[in-house]
This record gives sequence, C-alpha cells and structure tokens, in this order.
Amino acid sequence: MRAPPEPAVTGLPVRWRPRLLPLEPLAVAGVGPVALALGRRALRAEDAVLASWSGVAGQDVLVLLGPATSLPWVDGAVYLGRDPLAPALLLPCALEPDVAPSLLERALLAGHGDAPLAVLPASGVLVSVGAAKSVARASLTAWLSANGGAEAAS
Repeated sequence: MRAPPEPAVTGLPVRWRPRLLPLEPLAVAGVGPVALALGRRALRAEDAVLASWSGVAGQDVLVLLGPATSLPWVDGAVYLGRDPLAPALLLPCALEPDVAPSLLERALLAGHGDAPLAVLPASGVLVSVGAAKSVARASLTAWLSANGGAEAAS
C-alpha cells in the first residue's frame, strides 16, 4: 500500500507515513466529490444516528464527528482520530506525521488558530471543528444543494 501524496499542509513540509497502531476514529471527512458522497451517505442514516453526530461543512468539505461505530463509510473518506501527543488535532487514523505530533500541533495552531483542527494531508486542507453543530437532515440537504450534490440526495 502506498502512502498518499504528500503536499505541504498549509505550507508546512510534512511527510506522512503509515501509523503502526491506528487511532480510534472520532470523525470522518471528505473533500470535493468525496464530501458530496459523504453527505449523500449521511442522509441515508436514521434520525437517531444523525442526532448522534456533529459536523462542520464548507465549500467542498464535510467533517462529521461521532461514535466510531456510527460514522458512515465512503470510498476516499479520511477517518480521523486524536493522537494523545497532539490532542488539539484530529489526524488521519492510519497515518502519522514524520515530525513530532506536538510540534505539528503547535505550528498549525499558531498559524490557524481555532482548535480542534481536522488535518487532511492528501488535500492539504485544515478544518476547524470547534464550532461543530448537531447534524440536522435539513441543513445537510441544504449544504448538498449548495454544493451541487442534491441530485443524488433524494
């Protein structure tokens, strides 16, 4: 299995390698078409499951936080967990940075502020998830519609 591409996460030259022990998933994220697929998949969840999630969404990005067993699966999505050495970051469960996680955390927070931050290395995207709100079916539908993914949401 090859490691994903290694763009600089917001200008920081960090390489990512497979993690020996994966982190417990706390969130799932998608960017671009994967975000739309994730949103459509999330809409198929029962109301009780939706209510157990919180999330943040923006242009072409969706992050859902919740119990590991309830998080939706979508091909290409990134599952994120918390490394005890960098508790203000949500890092890919299967990857670790080639720098000390605490140094990465300090650098990212210094440049981008609001913790916790979801780190998506393959796309180079950082997402502040501190303002995550409960996932509501109507809000998710509206986000899909605004991002061009509503045609498959129904």
